Amino acid sequence: MPSEFTGKHVTVAGLGVSGVPAAKVLSGLGAHVTVVNDGDDERARAQAAELEALGVTVRLGDGDTLPEGTELIVTAPGWKPTKPLFTAAGQAGVPVWGDVELAWRLRGPDAAPWLAVTGTNGKTTTVQMLASILKAAGLRTAAVGNIGVSLLDAVTGEEQYDVLAVELSSYQLHWAPSLRAHSAAVLNLAPDHLDWHGSMEAYAADKGRIYEGNRVACVYNVADKATEDLVREADVEEGCRAIGFTLGTPGPSQLGVVEGILVDRAFVENRQKNAQELAEVSDVNPPAPHNVANALAAAALARAFGVPAAAVRDGLRAFTPDAHRIAHVADVDEVAYVDDSKATNTHAAEASLAAYESIVWIAGGLAKGATFDELVTGAAKRLRGAVLIGADRALIREALARHAPEVPVVDLDRTDTGAMLQAVQEARRLARPGDTVLLAPACASMDMFTNYNKRGDAFAEAVRELGA
Repeated sequence: MPSEFTGKHVTVAGLGVSGVPAAKVLSGLGAHVTVVNDGDDERARAQAAELEALGVTVRLGDGDTLPEGTELIVTAPGWKPTKPLFTAAGQAGVPVWGDVELAWRLRGPDAAPWLAVTGTNGKTTTVQMLASILKAAGLRTAAVGNIGVSLLDAVTGEEQYDVLAVELSSYQLHWAPSLRAHSAAVLNLAPDHLDWHGSMEAYAADKGRIYEGNRVACVYNVADKATEDLVREADVEEGCRAIGFTLGTPGPSQLGVVEGILVDRAFVENRQKNAQELAEVSDVNPPAPHNVANALAAAALARAFGVPAAAVRDGLRAFTPDAHRIAHVADVDEVAYVDDSKATNTHAAEASLAAYESIVWIAGGLAKGATFDELVTGAAKRLRGAVLIGADRALIREALARHAPEVPVVDLDRTDTGAMLQAVQEARRLARPGDTVLLAPACASMDMFTNYNKRGDAFAEAVRELGA
């Protein structure tokens, strides 16, 4: 119960999207709250002033020292487990929670159950699809968590929900030991954030925490055996089922695709023989293969919650994806220009490249330790050409030379933001009618742009200049 925090000395690690709400909630529950933060910039000082007005102590510029008397740490999810603060907490026997763990423990006795989603790619889109389906079924819901809406606000606010669609990152799951979802999905697993987790095994284990204690369904990707392995390893409640999703014909206890129809052979009577039509592939926006997989995962979680088939169709039709996710910008001279700036790793870029037949690929940025041989090998036959930008473009150029030497490559030796206009102009020169010029960088954006949104905006603006 919330009263357990009265008089407790709690340290909140990190300001920002999760830290500020955590500090406010804990202070409101009567805890003695100290916030520690590595940075000491203008934004941090403004947040500190807001919290200090509520009686919260804030220490800027020192996120490593454990405040004296700390009985609990609530951390921002991105703080690495290896930080000295957490080492000191371990030595002192002080527990460390994330804001998701705090939200889970603060839920009331009649709290809305959580339908949870994680995976290397596709989390946000799947959670938004899920929320759209739940709303189409007449349920009070919200898309919350790593999507940018604080779970703390959702569980402590006045609005009442029937169910929550929850996006969870591997960071958040690492710090959420007692989380127990109604049902959960791991969409896919590919190397990412290994500098934070230390190994692929540790990364996968943190993703797999989402299945612990599931009551109704553990949803996995039939095409990604690692997700099914996580289900097998999970300690779930009696009667919880493993539910697969596949772009092929589904077997019993699976959702899949038959002749352009999304079908359910999991949540039907006599699933050995029967299937329920849910929607058409054309109801999915956009109907790229990886996005159809997202829709199937969302449908599986909704069906696990008892949502009728018609709501799946209506929810998918009503869904509009966020910007910079395989978004069609324009057609210029019979060439399609598509912005998938959100493809910030090789796994996401692979899915994006698989959606088109003949591609001029714009790629590059910060590789974050990634290698590109497998990506290039899989996409080689689809590539009309490639235009490379960004700090680590040489890694992609070398992979192209090894595995697709016949593909013409333009290497732009610049990392200023104006490089995008030149990249689009070079892509136009390489493209032929019927081709797709695809921005799927397979890299992070911070060498040239503030974030992937700015990178996608620059691409779209450059395409509009072509059209003009």
